[in-house]
Amino acid sequence: MKNIKIGIAGGAGYTGGELIRILLNHPNAEIVFVNSKSKSGNLVSSIHTDLIGDTQLAFTDAISNDIDVLFLCLGHGESKKWLDGNSIDSKIKIIDLSQDYRIANTDFVYGLPELNKEVIKEANKIANPGCFATCIQLALLPLAANGLLKNDIHVSATTGSTGAGQSLTATSHFSWRQNNLSVYKAFEHQHLAEILQSLNQLQNRFDFEINFIPQRGSFTRGIFASIYTECSLTIDQIQKIYEHFYSNHPFVKISLDSIDLKQVVNTNKCLLHLEKHEDKLLISACIDNLIKGASGQAIQNMNLMFGLDEETGLKLKANYF
Repeated sequence: MKNIKIGIAGGAGYTGGELIRILLNHPNAEIVFVNSKSKSGNLVSSIHTDLIGDTQLAFTDAISNDIDVLFLCLGHGESKKWLDGNSIDSKIKIIDLSQDYRIANTDFVYGLPELNKEVIKEANKIANPGCFATCIQLALLPLAANGLLKNDIHVSATTGSTGAGQSLTATSHFSWRQNNLSVYKAFEHQHLAEILQSLNQLQNRFDFEINFIPQRGSFTRGIFASIYTECSLTIDQIQKIYEHFYSNHPFVKISLDSIDLKQVVNTNKCLLHLEKHEDKLLISACIDNLIKGASGQAIQNMNLMFGLDEETGLKLKANYF
């Protein structure tokens, strides 16, 4: 097929940078423009310096309708403003990486392929899921699909510093973050709404508590989540349910052995590990927050929207050492 022509709005941040890196090596992708008012005229490689020698693209404050798909890598609340302020041809597909259109939106399809793959294939507008939301949902969807969420759910999940974005804050300084650990937004993280929305899509009237404790970790990228709830099934029964649910989803892997974060960093994978402790089911889950939790998943959605194998351009190697 011909190359997919791509526009990117907000390409100077972490998710924009990851998107550009992956798309430059995608066999069916052609980046037409990277829009950024603050960086206009600068080479993309002057901001994302690991791309020196890989591209001569420059940031621009102009946009073009001669594209097939537009990625919005803007801050939360900014995507809607950007679309309201720019004239985008209705034929152009849109993939938004912010949280602006994730909740109960009739124009945008919620872009978690493991939940909505067939709808994504026919969609024109995608709301890409949040990073914590992706990790936690992938740990819970098989249970919801089988009506097995019958008790409160307890989640402790730690994210790397890139989850906070590039804008400098007190908690993203190296000197504060290094060798440190802290809790933030306990029980009220914004991603809870989309997690609840998806669980209710699979398990009607899910009305139990999700007790979510997010943490800031002393590393740059990745999310590791430990999730437990009560479940009466045996570990073998649970294992089969998960393997069946994800049999047609190439990026979710069920590991019989304990998992760790380095296995997924720089990949579009989600690794899951299941354990039973008396009546409790413990699910460990990990993803790269910038790839499966953001830009990689956005490209996975693009692949589905344009009839490509969803793994195209996304067979990435983990940074294990």
